[in-house]
Amino acid sequence: MNLSHAPLAITLGDPAGIGPEVILGAWARLRAERRAPPAFVVGGAGLLRAAGEALRIDCPVVPIATADEAAFACAAGLPVMAGLDVPYAPGQPTADGAQAALASLQWGTRLARAGTAAGVVTAPIAKAALAAIGWDYPGQTEYLADACGAPYRDAVMMLAGPSLRTVPLTVHVALAEVPTLLSPGLIVHKARIVAAGLTRDFGIPRPRLAIAALNPHAGEQGQFGDEEARIIAPAIAELRAEGIDATGPVPGDALFTPRARQGYDAALCMYHDQALIPLKALEFDEGVNVTLGLPIIRTSPDHGTAFDIAGKGLADPGAMAAAILMAADMAMARHRG
Repeated sequence: MNLSHAPLAITLGDPAGIGPEVILGAWARLRAERRAPPAFVVGGAGLLRAAGEALRIDCPVVPIATADEAAFACAAGLPVMAGLDVPYAPGQPTADGAQAALASLQWGTRLARAGTAAGVVTAPIAKAALAAIGWDYPGQTEYLADACGAPYRDAVMMLAGPSLRTVPLTVHVALAEVPTLLSPGLIVHKARIVAAGLTRDFGIPRPRLAIAALNPHAGEQGQFGDEEARIIAPAIAELRAEGIDATGPVPGDALFTPRARQGYDAALCMYHDQALIPLKALEFDEGVNVTLGLPIIRTSPDHGTAFDIAGKGLADPGAMAAAILMAADMAMARHRG
């Protein structure tokens, strides 16, 4: 794959997690398939080299000084910018490792904002380890929004795989709180961002959005709740009035059947698990976390640090490979647009 602009920046994630091995494994796979786009890892050349040797991953590490060197270095292996090295100790998170993860994320974000990188692909972080060194964000998405000067509410998480895209309208909150957080304004605001993102970053001229119901059977005409009539339906009416192709409320048990998935480009779900369970059931090894609504491109594999299997050669690099390819496709879509 050949980008006609800047390369992608891949951040380290927590060095003690599976980040190093899925980065190496993904790059080895993409090179073997001749699909690797111009990209580089933001620091950790020694760490990645040690991980590759320990796990016998055939992926040469090529140190580079600047992002401009990445396109040429890709021919020889995985380009990695100098700096941010820590010892390779899988499954043993440390403060130094958290500092390296944070520095890589900050550095990669700056490069993407400056246009030196076409986008950023983030490896998984350990939020507890980062909190211990003063990190005060719920996750990387909120950090990226802040770094880009955007309100948190404008950074919309979309989970994407080959056959399904889902968007949780509420994320890390107790299920009991979800009805109190939903509003027509929230649904409309996020649906607008999703529609615009699908057009700008995925080349879909007229995105079709399916809006999930909250309650079983979409409330059964008020028997199981009134949120569908009181909150969701008015939001859908407003979106349609704006020319956005929105349908629903669709009962959650009907939204993800094979036939239903053919009728929309993204499903907007009312709560975290309503969006993530079908995505992970269908696309676990290829699921990508995409942040819409930001001036920069950001993707990430839809899994965590997995400290329990780090360094054991069990981590599947498929989701990281998919995240790299999706970021490259998004960059090309923006470039053409």
